[in-house]
Amino acid sequence: MTGQTVGYARTSTTDQKAGLEAQLRDLRAAGCAKLFHEELSAVATKRPELDRALEYLREGDTLIVTKPDRLARSTSDLLQIAKDLEANGVTLRILSMNVDTGTPTGKLMLTVLGGIAAFERDLMLERQREGIAKAKAEGKYKGRSPTARAKADEVMALRASGESGDAIAGKLGIGRASVFRILRRGATS
Repeated sequence: MTGQTVGYARTSTTDQKAGLEAQLRDLRAAGCAKLFHEELSAVATKRPELDRALEYLREGDTLIVTKPDRLARSTSDLLQIAKDLEANGVTLRILSMNVDTGTPTGKLMLTVLGGIAAFERDLMLERQREGIAKAKAEGKYKGRSPTARAKADEVMALRASGESGDAIAGKLGIGRASVFRILRRGATS
C-alpha cells in the first residue's frame, strides 16, 4: 500500500524563520504532499502540530523530518515515536541521516541509535552511582532530607484542628500522599 508523504518541521522560536523555511523547502523537495509545522521549543509539554500530524497519518503513509531533533526531545522519544508509527503502518524518513524505517537498513540504523542511547544512559547511571558512593564514603552525601516526616507534628496538629488532608498538604507544601502516610502512622502510634 502506497500512501502519501507528510512532512513535519519545527523551530524552537519564532525568530528562526530562516530555519523553518529551509526545513519546509527540504520537505517539499522530498515530495511531501502535506506539511505540518510549528515554532516552539521541543521541551514544550504540548506540540499541537506534531499531534495533528501523527493523527493525520494513515497506514502506508510516510512521515518525513529533516533532522531527528526537529521531531523528538530525546533519543528515547524518537524511538517511541518511530515505534508508534511502525505500529500504525507508517514509515519514518529522517533526511539528514538518510534513515528510512521502510527499509531493513533504516530499521537497523534506528535500532542501533536506540542501543547507543540505552548504553549512554546505563553509563550515566553507573557514573552517578559511583559518584554517590564516593560522596557517601567521604561523608558528603546524606541523601534527600525527609521533608514530610520533619513536618509530622504540624500535620497532626492541623488534622486535630479539623483541616482536610488536601488543605494540610497545601499549607505545608508537601505531597498529599505524604500527609496521609503521616496520618496513618499517627493513628497507629
